[in-house]
Amino acid sequence: MRTLEIKQDYETKFSDISQSKLFQRLDPPIQKFIYHIGESHRLTYQELHQITEIAIDLNMWGEQSIKEQWSTLNDVHCSKNGNNKKAILKDLKDRWLCLKENPSIYKTEIPKVKNVVRKIKNNTNNHEVFGSCPVASEKTVCCNLQTIDAIQGCGLGCSYCSIQTFYEDGAIGIESNLTDKLDKIKLDPNKQYHIGSGQSSDSLSMGNRNGVLDAQLNFARKNPNIIFEFKTKTKNIDYFLTVDLPPNIFVCWSLNPQIIIDNEEHFTATLAQRIHAARQLADKGVIVGFHFHPIIYYDNFEKDYTDIVQTILSAFSSNEIGMISLGTLTFIKPAIKNLRTLGIPSKVLQIQMVDAAGKYSYPLHIKEKLFGTVWNAFTPWHKKVFFYFCMEDKKLWKLVMGKCYNSNIEFEDALFSSVSGKIK
Repeated sequence: MRTLEIKQDYETKFSDISQSKLFQRLDPPIQKFIYHIGESHRLTYQELHQITEIAIDLNMWGEQSIKEQWSTLNDVHCSKNGNNKKAILKDLKDRWLCLKENPSIYKTEIPKVKNVVRKIKNNTNNHEVFGSCPVASEKTVCCNLQTIDAIQGCGLGCSYCSIQTFYEDGAIGIESNLTDKLDKIKLDPNKQYHIGSGQSSDSLSMGNRNGVLDAQLNFARKNPNIIFEFKTKTKNIDYFLTVDLPPNIFVCWSLNPQIIIDNEEHFTATLAQRIHAARQLADKGVIVGFHFHPIIYYDNFEKDYTDIVQTILSAFSSNEIGMISLGTLTFIKPAIKNLRTLGIPSKVLQIQMVDAAGKYSYPLHIKEKLFGTVWNAFTPWHKKVFFYFCMEDKKLWKLVMGKCYNSNIEFEDALFSSVSGKIK
């Protein structure tokens, strides 16, 4: 009777786990394997949940499967008295943690990833398109960026992007009456604003559909007290090359080494294409900028990021560059859950996560290496270009740059003054 009760109790626990989106993302043979080891070792609900997360991570990272690793550890800990569950679980977790604590190793084979975007739709509702940066926080040094959500959702397939957490239906919404909405925005003519449209989607990925680029250019033209930033990972600048642009706009590209683009930024332009597009706009007299965001901790990162910096130093004059920002992988809990549920090949969760102002990111000593590598490579431009760290603590600024702003308002004013001084 006792055996039957134990089995029924396990069936209840496993039923709860098996109904989760996370567990259902596993291949059927792995699901079956977890069921059997859970039954034979009498695993608790928490242990089943942790094994499921580890199984997903190992698969995403391209490591040996949970089945292979458990079998190896089972052989090591097998004894006359049976298998040592606690020892196997501890060693399995230690292996998982070891992978997270060391630099990721990317293979040259490019993973095949299916685009998750299901449709493109016209947004005709009355929701607000103007607001503050969604990751703005008083807990970190923040530039107080204001945003225009001309497009909601993105199809570029970057594995680390939190936009897929905000817009879960897999659709991209393009404002159909953006001009009307922008005309209703009342800005203080005596105040200076840094406004950008690359927070809810890539600024240029949809081109001028529904006239969204025209609407933003006209908004910038009507408000000379703003600097307007378009942020992109595309090469889609043809429209900007063919129209008159207001003097207070600038275009920034997010940059990463090509191996990161291949593995984590699946439907974006190549590194060379991004830099070439920036060069084309700079030739037209448009100020450009670069966001090294996210800088990723992986084997050979120092050389790869330094090489990008050397390319930029050779291809551009400091007078053509409005700003350069540095940032890294930072997650909220829903984003982590969503990435695991998607289960696409990616190493962005293969990091040692610590608390970062309510989010999760690399520990400080890793960030110091990452940011320090890029910052030091840009030494010739330290006094000629505006540099800043995105969503980071004052401690990191002081460790790497040796300085930090006293307040977010001071930071905002310094950014505006530096960029506007170049675009006029």
